[in-house]
Amino acid sequence: QEGLTSSLLSFLPGAKCKTGPLDLVFVIDSSRSVRPFEFETMRRFMIDIIHNLDIGLNATRVGVIQYSSQVQNVFSLKTYFKRAEMEKAINNIVPLAQGTMTGLAIQYTMNVAFTTQEGARPLHKRIPRVALIVTDGRPQDRVTDVAAQARETGIEIYAVGVQRADMNSLRAMASRPLEEHVFLVESFDLIQQFGKQFQDKLCGVDMCTELDHGCQHTCVSVPGSFYCECNPGYKLNADRKTCSLNGDKDVCQLCIQGASFLSAAIDACADGKHGCEHQCISSEGSYTCRCRTGYFLNQDEKTCTMINYCNFGNHSCQHECVSVLNGYYCRCNDGYTLQADGKTCHASDLCNGIDHGCEFKCVSTAGSYHCVCPDGQQLMADGKTCNKCKSGHIDLVLVIDGSKSVRPQNFEVVKQFVNQIVDFLHVSPHGTRVGLVQYSSRVRTEFPLNQYKTAEDIKKAVQRVEYMEKGTMTGLALKHMLEHSFSESEGARPLSQNVPRIGLVFTDGRSQDDISDWARKAKESGIVMFAVGVGKAVEEELRAIASEPVEQHFSYSADFSTMTHIVDNLKLNICPEEGKGETEIRSPCECEALVEFQSNTLAILENLTEKHILLPLAQMTARLEDLENQFANKK
Repeated sequence: QEGLTSSLLSFLPGAKCKTGPLDLVFVIDSSRSVRPFEFETMRRFMIDIIHNLDIGLNATRVGVIQYSSQVQNVFSLKTYFKRAEMEKAINNIVPLAQGTMTGLAIQYTMNVAFTTQEGARPLHKRIPRVALIVTDGRPQDRVTDVAAQARETGIEIYAVGVQRADMNSLRAMASRPLEEHVFLVESFDLIQQFGKQFQDKLCGVDMCTELDHGCQHTCVSVPGSFYCECNPGYKLNADRKTCSLNGDKDVCQLCIQGASFLSAAIDACADGKHGCEHQCISSEGSYTCRCRTGYFLNQDEKTCTMINYCNFGNHSCQHECVSVLNGYYCRCNDGYTLQADGKTCHASDLCNGIDHGCEFKCVSTAGSYHCVCPDGQQLMADGKTCNKCKSGHIDLVLVIDGSKSVRPQNFEVVKQFVNQIVDFLHVSPHGTRVGLVQYSSRVRTEFPLNQYKTAEDIKKAVQRVEYMEKGTMTGLALKHMLEHSFSESEGARPLSQNVPRIGLVFTDGRSQDDISDWARKAKESGIVMFAVGVGKAVEEELRAIASEPVEQHFSYSADFSTMTHIVDNLKLNICPEEGKGETEIRSPCECEALVEFQSNTLAILENLTEKHILLPLAQMTARLEDLENQFANKK
């Protein structure tokens, strides 16, 4: 399959793959998120590619699968060997319009579609097996393991995502190198244009065009190589390149071959009148035009246009993509410099050269800089300091997964995730309290709600937490959280104080025990539950843990490398919005102090009335101010 992973070649309308047969299976997403007109574009995409393949029993065979929550075989590799029959079958596809079970589709492709019973040629014949997956969304099942198994069986996987597709999932499916097998097309409008260039990946390299082959007469391409042939009446010399007259034939014998020989000997490109912009290929008294690598032939079949590699959306350039011959490069806007990864751009770093005064973080921009605050905090009017969630008095318990599947290096990422949450809280004995629980096959309180009084102390304690490693007893952890972590003995404030109780559960896999009862009891007790999943976490379990509305109370990340970004999207409504007229829930302590103040004031006034003592107004005012100060101190 060396030829399949070569660089893109020129696209020749009407030309067919001549470098060798393929077994090609389209795996098409027909989930409900694919709108009808978008599915029509997918049909056109498949038909366009098939139109430019050399279809046949001994050439390229094609199969089509569509999938949503189930997998449907539209036609297998052994069903059709005529292009018109395939196009008719594709035009008759009725979309399934359900979920997005991409892993299930890959499993079917490996276990059924590429079997000899369904028309795939035996592995010993070394016919490339190619699966082309086209999807517009995030898989609802696991794709990493099954895709790896498919690749190990010899299937080369191309993953094409459209619009909303998740790049991490595409990369998990595709063969290596990823930059040659993963494509993110920005819209369905571009998918047909993408198909034209993708055609050449399937056809492979024409070694006769790409190399200085040295053949005196004719060069013949084969997968990954070439060989020379001589015109009729000639034989190949020992150098396997040059030709000489066959000594066994006399001149009369050559004449007998007549017009056929003369036609073959005529080089239609030699007169220079062919008009081909790049290359002229002579064949049996005629010719065809061909473009150099990195170009495709225009409709006039003579001129060539350079392929725009930036149109396919897989370049990941932060600012600007510039297409060049046989590839592309990234370019940054004025005032920015390209980083070592060749993709991202950074402005001149003024933050390191001046005393910026930012309380939390300074961010350089083109010729300037600005201050930013942690998620959940707002930048103050001075543009430098941050306000924390001052009114967000809550009891927050974080329950983190320490099972062996997390792995030590990822557990450190989990701890960073915890500290990112702590950063936007106003931690104090009378404000927000934070507790931490770790679980695996057992449950351990790392620190209760009443142990640490500041955010810095909590963050230091989090960094000291040691990874437990073992099973995944999420149900047991929920039980522990409900019965112990939110008890008054561990620092939870009494329910009568109306301090919100929030539980945030992190997990990376399926629980080994039942979670439904304890998740329900926790929510019924008044705890607002958030669920954060990563990797192999089960969406059904995350939803069971999360409070209503579920969509606002659970988050998911495909892997640990992107998990810390969940904080940006996690809608922890733990910081009440100010200035919108909501009823303020006051501390009962404040109410008691207010009642005491009023009672004391009335008692003094009654006492003054009974004794008929007329104090000067200034004295009464002073006494009242003294009582107000006492009230303020009690707060």
